[in-house]
Parts: sequence; structure tokens; C-alpha cells
Amino acid sequence: MNLQKIEDEALHLPKEERAQLVQRLVLSLESPSDQELRSDWLLEAQRRAEELDGGSVQSVPGEEVMRKARALIK
Repeated sequence: MNLQKIEDEALHLPKEERAQLVQRLVLSLESPSDQELRSDWLLEAQRRAEELDGGSVQSVPGEEVMRKARALIK
């Protein structure tokens, strides 16, 4: 399917569906790539590890985090 055919078909969609399509297309352009996401998460993990190692933050046991999270959604 070529771009012209896609455009022709999209223009025949109801207004609400065209708006949804536009939103999805714009979001796809703004979304970071998988490589960018991996790189960002690696940097964040390194930053957090340095904070823990440096003593500027303290870890919280996972059980405590889950208990507090469950209490918030009740």
C-alpha cells in the first residue's frame, strides 16, 4: 500500500477516527527509540546506584514499597 492510498483511505474516515489517527501518528514521531530508552534507563540506573553508594539516599525494601502502594490504591 502506498502513501497516496493510505491518505485517500484516511480522509474517508469519520472525523473522530481521523483525529485518533493523527494523535497516534504524532505520538509515534515524538516517542524515543528503543535504543534511546535503553540508554536513558541505563543512565538512570547508574545515577541511582551512585546515590546509594554515596549514601545520599537509602534503599527501601520492596515489601514496604508494595505495602504502601497497595494502601494508596484501596
